[in-house]
Amino acid sequence: MLRSKPIPTLNPATATVMHRKPSLDFSITGLVYCSMMMFMGLAAMNSQASLLFGVFGLMIGILLVSGVISRVVLRRLSLHRQLPELAVVGQPTTVTYHFENGKRFWPSLSVCLAELDGAEAFTRQPQSYMLHAAARNVAIVPIEAIPKRRGLHEMHRYQISTSFPFGFIKRAVERRQKDNVLIYPALGKVDAKLMQLCRSSDTSGAHMRPRRGGQDEFYGVKEHRTGENPRWIYWRRSARTGVLVSKEMTQVAPPRLLLVVDTYINPLERTIAAHANIERAIAMAASVASQALEEGMSVGVFAWSGEWTSLAPARGKRHRRDVLAVLARLPLNTTHNTQEVLDASRNATESGVTPLLVTPRDYSIALGDRSGLVVISSTAEAGRRYFRFPDTVDFARCMPADQEPRMQGSEKRKAKNEKRQKPAAAAAVG
Repeated sequence: MLRSKPIPTLNPATATVMHRKPSLDFSITGLVYCSMMMFMGLAAMNSQASLLFGVFGLMIGILLVSGVISRVVLRRLSLHRQLPELAVVGQPTTVTYHFENGKRFWPSLSVCLAELDGAEAFTRQPQSYMLHAAARNVAIVPIEAIPKRRGLHEMHRYQISTSFPFGFIKRAVERRQKDNVLIYPALGKVDAKLMQLCRSSDTSGAHMRPRRGGQDEFYGVKEHRTGENPRWIYWRRSARTGVLVSKEMTQVAPPRLLLVVDTYINPLERTIAAHANIERAIAMAASVASQALEEGMSVGVFAWSGEWTSLAPARGKRHRRDVLAVLARLPLNTTHNTQEVLDASRNATESGVTPLLVTPRDYSIALGDRSGLVVISSTAEAGRRYFRFPDTVDFARCMPADQEPRMQGSEKRKAKNEKRQKPAAAAAVG
């Protein structure tokens, strides 16, 4: 029979339920058929009627043919996954399966697939159903899945099963095909007030510096070189000195942000709520980075990932993928607290860059701090109101599976009981 269980050592309330079928099993229809076959055999032996013996032999033959055909259906059937290039927590994504039938004559019919490794990355175990794959052909089956946990996930083992042709016997086989999928943190809508705050902090006061090579304002003069635009020759100065010189203009640099992501957690206070605040902070940083890059701003990242990781502010789609990839793979930080992270980031903060601290705790700026630091806290209501995330995002289970705090035996039993009582309470209310 079908066995359903969550991944061990994880919180049963947040773990994805896994369905794994035995290699050989009988369906309810098959059990009824076997009961009728045994009854027919007993009746044939009791009455010694040749017709009953014939019917009994025919039923045995049908059962054997069902077992042989179900085995042939799964033979030489391979799988190739086409994983999405961009997978975001809480947003539906498409996983495409390519079933390749390598048999010369026999087709493969009514095949079910279930992922065994990497299913914890999604809200539900990825499963698909293939109706028909002709001999020496490929059948393409797309499915929709909703990512649940950020990070790099390995999808290796999978199980294919069938009950073709009569549904009496269920046969399942485990196969291996190694693929990796990187899931980015949840991305929400950022309030325009926050983006305006970042822009005003970056383009005011000492942070605004002119850059050469533009066409905005006069910056100075330089020696004219062959091939340069003659429109910018400063004829009055050139006539007075006898040397051709050109005007050099300034350009207004686009706002530049450095996201300082604080993921520190006290090892003695590792609770689901504390992890949820960290995941919300990472999602806030990813949302700001994504929207700022779309608006033409330069964005960098500074965080602790086993060592100090720093990406200089830049722009472009490729840089956006790099920033989100760094945030997606951030490990636990149990060594450097918020102040240490902030102090280390100051060495990586260039002139003209606005530091934006995203932290899972309340942090107040010192009175004499004139660095233009902007602070967003994932625990404060003032910080949360700038972001709006999809309803499918649950920050209590967004962290990678290896970072989730392990539960004691009594806590596991309590979580299981609460999970069982929820459907019953909902049915009672209905």
